[in-house]
Amino acid sequence: MLEDRYGNPLSTTSQLARDAYVEGVDCLLAADHKTEDAFRRAISADESFALAYAGLGRLKQIVARGDEAAAAMVTARRLTDGISAREQSHIAALDFLIGGNGRAAYDAIVGHLAHYPRDVLLVQPCTSVFGLIGLSGLAGREAEMLAFMHRLAPHYDDDWWFGSLHAFAQVETGQIAAAVKTIERSLERNPRNANGAHIRSHIYYENGETDAGFAYLDEWRNAYDRRGPMHCHISWHIALWALERGDDDRAWNVVENDVRPSSAWGPPLNVMTDTASFLLRAEMSGGRRRSDLWHEVSVYATKCYPDPGMPFADVHAALAHAMAGNADALNRVIEEAKGPAHEIVSVISEAFRAFSREDWSEVVERLVPIMSEHERIGGSRAQRDLIEFTLLNALLKADRAGEARQLLTIRRPRKALARPVRGL
Repeated sequence: MLEDRYGNPLSTTSQLARDAYVEGVDCLLAADHKTEDAFRRAISADESFALAYAGLGRLKQIVARGDEAAAAMVTARRLTDGISAREQSHIAALDFLIGGNGRAAYDAIVGHLAHYPRDVLLVQPCTSVFGLIGLSGLAGREAEMLAFMHRLAPHYDDDWWFGSLHAFAQVETGQIAAAVKTIERSLERNPRNANGAHIRSHIYYENGETDAGFAYLDEWRNAYDRRGPMHCHISWHIALWALERGDDDRAWNVVENDVRPSSAWGPPLNVMTDTASFLLRAEMSGGRRRSDLWHEVSVYATKCYPDPGMPFADVHAALAHAMAGNADALNRVIEEAKGPAHEIVSVISEAFRAFSREDWSEVVERLVPIMSEHERIGGSRAQRDLIEFTLLNALLKADRAGEARQLLTIRRPRKALARPVRGL
């Protein structure tokens, strides 16, 4: 029987279908723009190959094409008769995930991996800061992610994809030295893995290595196709480092061409949150307010995330609405926030409203009580520095520079020498 790259038997007799499916899985794991083509070639070679449809469905979910994802899963389910128990379980778990039932998906995946730990396309949805663990809204999710990866590590040896995401879990829990070793092994095996390059940039960021990080990622991006799902977010990292280096022209050029909604291609979660995050950081670094871009992001957020329910998206949508003066949309986030982290979302959103009004005392009053638990909204440490820097900026504006320096030194010591906000 034919097998995938991880040794899992496949219910297809077509070598062409098998090879294209393996390519599709590798492309999805590396955030390569050729993923869809590979899965469709697998389907063309064997129209009864259920797992190829499921892989296509997962890709469509990642790039926020929900209707297409659902349609692919309808076909995958229809083709489950006669396939292996692993493949049936695989498709059932992805069906929960793509159908929006995250809790059931996670439970199904954990049960599945107990029997099939090398079923990589079911490991993948649980990894990273935007996976089922990362967006759970629960306290301790960073430690849970590391534990999840640690349990599976013996099954993956030096696999390039698993190593890159293992490194991400390590760096997000402060294990930077270990993360450096893990990511370097991963990138030796596949230097063109976009997820690996992205995670390497987070390690540079956490180490405060602005110049080294900028040089690495700027060069790496040159050969990365704009159609790649990580292009927008990788560009955001480059823009932030350009801003820290004082190269405002380069930072804005990258944002204008590769990050903002009217120019970028990528998952809406990245496009919306990265643009809002950059705009506020640019203002806090002394730049002028770009009302046109705040309005663009607010409109985009209303279109892509009309109903509150994803904490990380909601917080950034609230920021855009506050800075654009879209009071109705902002109030909806504050009043209708849902899920385990709903109270944190409301408080941070109120702080952004106060920031837009230059009510620095209220910003401080809102943010100080939740600084120890903003992990719950999701996102990486680098992304959540937006909240840290918002508090720092408010303290400076309120003539409390001593408290601001102390806060930065204690909470983000490696960033203390960078330029997160003007005046420190």
